[in-house]
Amino acid sequence: MTTPLRRTPLVKRRRYGFDLRSTALFFVFLAVLVSVLGLAARVAAGAVERRPAWVFVLVAIAVGGCLGLRRRWRLAGVARRAAAALDEAAREAAEVLEAPTVPTQREPALADADTVGVAVDYDALTPEEFEEAIAGLCERDGCTEVEVVGGAGDLGADVLAVTPDGRRVVIQCKHYGESHRVGSQDLQRFGGTCFTVHEADVAVLVCTSDFTAPAVEYAEQCGIVCVNRDALEAWTDRTGPRPWEAALEGGEAGWETAGAGI
Repeated sequence: MTTPLRRTPLVKRRRYGFDLRSTALFFVFLAVLVSVLGLAARVAAGAVERRPAWVFVLVAIAVGGCLGLRRRWRLAGVARRAAAALDEAAREAAEVLEAPTVPTQREPALADADTVGVAVDYDALTPEEFEEAIAGLCERDGCTEVEVVGGAGDLGADVLAVTPDGRRVVIQCKHYGESHRVGSQDLQRFGGTCFTVHEADVAVLVCTSDFTAPAVEYAEQCGIVCVNRDALEAWTDRTGPRPWEAALEGGEAGWETAGAGI
């Protein structure tokens, strides 16, 4: 008996060949891509060279772009933040370049005090700033050797100065509220050190409120010049006498007498 032969099925083999057209298109696409990337790199380098601050913006945009491949919805937020940061940096740089040079002075609150009639908001100052402001008034009016010495162990002296005519001024500053008047005890403590310890020729107590009657009486007896809120404002805007001038006018009797009617 004849047994039929089985034919082995033909296996289709994948043919590999060289395709000139596909290869050429691939290299053309690659060349275009490299050219675009090179142009972008040159533009970015030029921008960074002109404005170094932009390197941070470019890095932020690049990082945002990478993250955007995973989460595209974050890309817009990153770009907005980068643009806002760039705009803020540009504004700050412009303000720094355009800001005029302002002379250094002891107390900014006295920037306009050289003009008659200009008021200073002493209530807005801290006690330390108030002492600096009083020292600034002394400097403005020609005093020399002006020094702020207030603090622990000052023995009642907050500001020391020498008047234009050579007298030594010792000033104590009381930054009180309107309803808190300076009492006789404050004057007594100051009176016990201003002349004997600090060797004052003119002793002055300046406050942002007022003095009690016993305090004024004690000051008149000891020769301490009392500068209340009204007298301080008059000193500031040049409509009243300086404390050392008031001492001479009042015969060392104090501002309350010498500056009456201000």
